[in-house]
Amino acid sequence: MPQPFVFRTVNLDGQTLRTAVRPGKPHLTPLLIFNGIGANLELIFPFVQALDPDLEVIAFDVPGVGGSSTPNRPYRFSGLAKLTARMLDYLDYGQVNVIGVSWGGALAQQFAYDYPERCKKLVLAATAAGTVMVPGKPKVLWMMASPRRYIQPSHVIRIAPMIYGGSFRRDPTLAASHAARVRSAGKLGYYWQLFAGFGWTSIHWLHKINQPTLVLAGDDDPLIPLINMRMLAWRIPNAQLHIIDDGHLFLITRAEAVAPIIMKFLEEERQRAVMHPHPAPSSG
Repeated sequence: MPQPFVFRTVNLDGQTLRTAVRPGKPHLTPLLIFNGIGANLELIFPFVQALDPDLEVIAFDVPGVGGSSTPNRPYRFSGLAKLTARMLDYLDYGQVNVIGVSWGGALAQQFAYDYPERCKKLVLAATAAGTVMVPGKPKVLWMMASPRRYIQPSHVIRIAPMIYGGSFRRDPTLAASHAARVRSAGKLGYYWQLFAGFGWTSIHWLHKINQPTLVLAGDDDPLIPLINMRMLAWRIPNAQLHIIDDGHLFLITRAEAVAPIIMKFLEEERQRAVMHPHPAPSSG
């Protein structure tokens, strides 16, 4: 049976981060999860429960989400990657595997690029390369631009089929179950997350991500059309693409099918991945 999560609140120079760790066994590299926009860590619990119980999992609420404090000023992905590295130091983790979902996939790319020595393997799920992405339909993007779906459960139940696609089109109970796990921290934190992505793109340095990378895509994703995931897999040198027959939240709706794919990828190579950290600045 999997271990229960251990919750801790970490204070890093006034910024509190709510963290949850599911203890695992030392023979597997811990997995760090970057969640989607506005999504508190409880939303990924169904996915975590489907993973190998020996795998240690680290989840946290980014600033302004769930139980983490909302900063007074906006932040960028680079700053959040740095904050994540400090959080790992505080929790006494060295190298981790990383999975990023949707908005969190952008943060995962940034973390893998900025801290290659900390990220052994990378999993990108339902995400894109930022401003160069092929966008979803304008109506869907407009719905996503508002934090209302995390503040009013009735609203997310109504729009879930349109924004998440896949299983949410066929099973109305999924939206209610999803809404029941939402823990909103208010509008400001959501807007800070939107700001982090304004003007951001990884397209010009994706070829420098040297970690083994698994790209997961839904074939019925209204938010992130499939071509974006194909682009990531094409630009990242050591990447493989796996397409899931579902929508944007396939990690949750198809957890039992997706978890073995991820575990196989994480276990394929036990030795340290070959990477090329940024060279030290030359003196003189």
